[in-house]
Amino acid sequence: MRIVLGVSGGVAAYKAVLLLRLLREQGHAVRVVPTASALRFVGAPTWEALSGEPATDQVFEDVEHVPHVALGKGADLVVVAPATADLLARAAAGRADDLLTSTLLTARCPVVMAPAMHTEMWEHPATVANVATLRARGVHVIEPASGRLTGADTGPGRLPEPDEIARTALDVAAGAGQAGVPGDLAGRRVVVSAGGTREPIDPVRFIGNRSSGRQGVALARAARERGAHVTLIAANLAADVLGPGAGPDQVVAVETTAQLRESVRAAAATADVVVMAAAVADFRPAAAPGTKIKKVAGHAPAPIELVENPDVLAELARDRLRPGQVVVGFAAETGDAAGSVLEHGRAKARRKGADLLVVNAVGEGRGFGVDTNDVTVLDGAGEVVAQASGTKRDVADAVWDAVLKVAGPAS
Repeated sequence: MRIVLGVSGGVAAYKAVLLLRLLREQGHAVRVVPTASALRFVGAPTWEALSGEPATDQVFEDVEHVPHVALGKGADLVVVAPATADLLARAAAGRADDLLTSTLLTARCPVVMAPAMHTEMWEHPATVANVATLRARGVHVIEPASGRLTGADTGPGRLPEPDEIARTALDVAAGAGQAGVPGDLAGRRVVVSAGGTREPIDPVRFIGNRSSGRQGVALARAARERGAHVTLIAANLAADVLGPGAGPDQVVAVETTAQLRESVRAAAATADVVVMAAAVADFRPAAAPGTKIKKVAGHAPAPIELVENPDVLAELARDRLRPGQVVVGFAAETGDAAGSVLEHGRAKARRKGADLLVVNAVGEGRGFGVDTNDVTVLDGAGEVVAQASGTKRDVADAVWDAVLKVAGPAS
């Protein structure tokens, strides 16, 4: 693969050296295009020695080959790491005042940017607007990590580690032209629920399920990278599931079904699409004491009376809290004597009333807690409209493709 590695002028430029080495070790041809400021942090000899190609910020060098046009047109992937606040602003404005910004304007391949800056700069409304503009155009802007910054400061704005940037960028390049069209969710507001709800038995114990939240987070990440404004309702996500690149605009943490219901309905009031990927507990204890239930030797525990939780998906499908809203549900099923996974899914699709129901088999290393999934997407009548298998990101893009067929063009 022919990769252009853009480097802008931040102290995190040293990590781009490691990123360059990773990409070269994987067999890719890499041309480094630094900004003038980047060359003050890491000099051209380092870039040229590791890449085997010239490294310059000048448009007027090697003019006979028209590098300001040729580099972008000939690339299979452009990665900018670090992308400073200044670089993001210039790219969003369409500037072409050096070799890197000119290359960005001529590139017709996937473009991935990994921002790095102080927290105040990352959270400034100007930067927020610039990132939104770039994402709406189809640029994949990775969320920065949170951690130690320059000096004693800590917070969001740290450049993700080189292996994370490389993995994300290569995944984006591998998916180009397949599932997912950059920017096709621009202008949409979506709500995604992820994880699994927990219903307290007492202050220590709870009734829960095995959902890690990986599929829901993949849906949120895919929607954000395809241009949507994303609210993620996160129910007890597994550790590290919501890592760099997930990038929802808002994350609302919940624990119980009641909390999830309240948060989803509040967010859904302004949403174009609601995707209920969370595994919601069907039942909860009728009463939960305020103190831990003690084990008494020789005595069986008292039975726990269960009551039914509200059916959040069916309520959303019935109420449609915004005109034209698309509602998508997930159904984790196991086959039994009464029917197969698909048969149970068809019955649930007709019962719930959602526009789409994503059905997947769970158990024995499938569905929950793993990085892959295998799903069938049904319409409200229980008819198959799509199937997808592979990584949870692959499945997420397939789900959004199906959603867009239902939702139609953005208004």
